[in-house]
Amino acid sequence: MGVLERIADIEAEMEKTQRNKATARHLGLLKAQLAKLRRELIEPKGAGGGGKGEGFDVAKTGDARIGFVGFPSVGKSTLLTNLAGVYSEVAAYEFTTLTTVPGVIRYKGAKIQLLDLPGIIEGAKDGKGRGKQVIAVARTCNLIYIVLDVLKPLGHKKLIEYELEGFGIRLNKEPPNIYFKRKDKGGLNYQALVPQSSLDLETVKAILGEYKIHNADILLRCDATEDDIIDLIEGNRVYVPAIYVLNKIDQISIEELDIIYKIPHCVPISAHHKWNFDDLLEKMWLYLKLVRIYTKPKGQLPDYSAPVVLTQGKTSVEDFCNKIHRAILADFKYALVWGASVKHLPQKVGKEHNLLDEDVVQVVKKAG
Repeated sequence: MGVLERIADIEAEMEKTQRNKATARHLGLLKAQLAKLRRELIEPKGAGGGGKGEGFDVAKTGDARIGFVGFPSVGKSTLLTNLAGVYSEVAAYEFTTLTTVPGVIRYKGAKIQLLDLPGIIEGAKDGKGRGKQVIAVARTCNLIYIVLDVLKPLGHKKLIEYELEGFGIRLNKEPPNIYFKRKDKGGLNYQALVPQSSLDLETVKAILGEYKIHNADILLRCDATEDDIIDLIEGNRVYVPAIYVLNKIDQISIEELDIIYKIPHCVPISAHHKWNFDDLLEKMWLYLKLVRIYTKPKGQLPDYSAPVVLTQGKTSVEDFCNKIHRAILADFKYALVWGASVKHLPQKVGKEHNLLDEDVVQVVKKAG
């Protein structure tokens, strides 16, 4: 029996099984088996370093990367062409784009790479179409634009989410707050600091047993699910923010548009008429969580034209220096900072100091 048939069997059994306390352990076990089979699909056993597929491995440039994911002919290419001025072949029939088309936009001083990925079809995670390569590129993005046709948004939204989830991409989620460490002996040490609605010791034991883990420390600091435990063990999950771009709003009424605006993480646009692009770019900036830092050479005014762009969570003075050139830290004495991250203007700080958006920094080097 092939991997796809085994996946279909397990999914059918999960649908038949009624969820309650008695079946929780069995369902956890099935989910773990499913995750292992899906991993086999992504990385087949004994597969060598085969070709990645023509036109898919695009070099990462700029400060962030955004992937356009969607079904064929929902307007991804039109959107990229109108946003970045890059020509991605546009036509009114399906599957016009067959390889990854890159483009670059500058927004608020940051250079952002846009990737128009070929249309996803149902079953992409199982290798249908060129789905595997498309989703593999999507895994490397800082943000995913899920482009949907406003006339059939929810059906497509569910299918794309399902395809991406099957490939280990978690949309608009944070990694679960769980401590997990394998041991050589000592059995399973399970502790929950928060009341659990779906997990208990037996279920966790069953899932870990499926991965042949019998000695481990596991500490749950959040209300976790079976999927969270599986994601943690698999270890190849990526957590990516996503914006649902609902295209072709020129074909619906104002009342329908009001309803659509209530969908979370959603921006309605018309790629053809360039409607609502400001809102889309503003939301993109919010989700990318980029931090702009301006440099100030000694005795000169700050350079506001070309900020050094850092990502949130990596905004120390040390990160800032490394982004410019790794050699700077060797002669680093202290930095003078103007901006929201300091109390005095300017303030003398060390390399551990965390900077905030639009701070101005002057690096002072050691003498000699």
